[in-house]
Amino acid sequence: MKQTRADLLVGIDAGTSVIKAIAYSFSGEQIACAAAPNRYVAGQGGAVTQSLGQTWEDCARALRQLGEKIDNLPSRCAAIAVTGQGDGTWLVGADDEPVCDAWLWLDARAAPTVNQLRSTFADRGRFDATGTGLAACQQGAQLAHMAATSPDLLRRSEVALHCKDWLYLKLTGQRRVDPSETSFTFGDFRKRSYDESVIDALGLRAWRHLLPDIIDGTQSSEPLSAKAARETGLLAGTPVCLGFVDIVSTALGAGIYTRGAQSACSIVGSTGMHMRAMPAEAVQLNQDRTGYVIPLPVPGMVAQIQSNMASTLNIDWLLHLASDLVSHLYPEVTKADLVPHINEWLLAGRPGELIYHPYISKAGERGPFVNPAARASIIGLTDEHRFADIVRAAAEGLGMAARDCYEAMGPIPREVRLTGGAVRSRALRSILSSTLGTPVRVTDREEAGAAGAAMVAAVAIGAYATMDDCLDDWVTPRLGAIELPDPALAALYGRSFQAYRQARESLAPVWDIMTPASLGSGNNFPDQQKRLA
Repeated sequence: MKQTRADLLVGIDAGTSVIKAIAYSFSGEQIACAAAPNRYVAGQGGAVTQSLGQTWEDCARALRQLGEKIDNLPSRCAAIAVTGQGDGTWLVGADDEPVCDAWLWLDARAAPTVNQLRSTFADRGRFDATGTGLAACQQGAQLAHMAATSPDLLRRSEVALHCKDWLYLKLTGQRRVDPSETSFTFGDFRKRSYDESVIDALGLRAWRHLLPDIIDGTQSSEPLSAKAARETGLLAGTPVCLGFVDIVSTALGAGIYTRGAQSACSIVGSTGMHMRAMPAEAVQLNQDRTGYVIPLPVPGMVAQIQSNMASTLNIDWLLHLASDLVSHLYPEVTKADLVPHINEWLLAGRPGELIYHPYISKAGERGPFVNPAARASIIGLTDEHRFADIVRAAAEGLGMAARDCYEAMGPIPREVRLTGGAVRSRALRSILSSTLGTPVRVTDREEAGAAGAAMVAAVAIGAYATMDDCLDDWVTPRLGAIELPDPALAALYGRSFQAYRQARESLAPVWDIMTPASLGSGNNFPDQQKRLA
């Protein structure tokens, strides 16, 4: 490792509701963290938007707050890297001014356009190049919808950015995008570049000029502008690196890939993200055109991803039920008071007695199948079952959904690294491991997204020669002990999984009957949401 006078790296992770700025030592130790709440607005017709100006102000405030926690941060900061929420559309016009509020990944307005695009012959070629199922959350779909319904927005725009790209513009004055967001939206994940046939398939040839130049943050940086230096309290000229999208940055920090181990990573949060690292040439795409393929900041390596819409949201729902019942007798009891009881319910519940499909989200399911009409169900109830059995079944359902996603991508991985607040529970980890039938490990890295961005900067400035070298210091030592599946539970869950999948396939016609007419056919309706936890 090279020596330098500056001894800290700053990673920015701009989430949908919180922006975090975190300082790390060159060896990956977290030094300090500052956070600023972010805001978005839900509107009519599925609109979910966020102010570009407010997002930058929140980011700058988080950086100033970090400076208040660390003595002499401006001169100690060797580089800054930024990641952020994926998808969405952040339009910028003349003088780098916002054209309108950003359309977030939560925005569902492009759904009709997605239906039309998915029904065309050209969508097969688009999927083969990007490896990603078309969804209303994606910038390609949103731009196509704007072109059809509000072209004046695009006429007033000079560039279409994502959240982290917008912050990079504010930090450096440069309009750029990284290979990860480019490849799964407009490009080819094998080449990490734009693919003109994909742009044509989306009907965006007339708006091709809105797509910015691509840079790989591990190989380049641009200086912090004088204006941004004044607003953040950092030094003008500090190298700024554009990180990969937040899901990739989080997976990198959590250990999806370490030297010699093409592992896998599940983020168990409000939604469930299930990712496996593999060489780009080894990816086998599914016939249903679902999932994502996103390049990692490692040469030749990508993350193949399937994501189930609701993960711990199912546990939240059960806690709401319990708190509603308890509050009639004890009004002072809140949902938060019940959280410590989850482990005891998991341990008290009887394994494998019930089948639970965790499709609790109003948006239905998106991985490994797409159906907005999908709904949660409990199968096998008798008058002997109690609340603990249902909590246990819900946790098993999360494991079943994860297995469903991994099997859609190929064989179950040899090891899955887990991250997200829920995996602090030893009981839940045991259920996940046994349901998947494979060992799991957790990392003690709490802010994996910002760390993944900072690792990009560490390689860019030459603190490490390669990402493998960086991972050796930043990730591998932080992985916990291997936790093996329980053999008896694994055998039980192996049988249960067959029932789980057969039931969810059989329930599809029932969901369609129950679906409001406004949703249309579940087989063609697009994914409406996506999240990293």
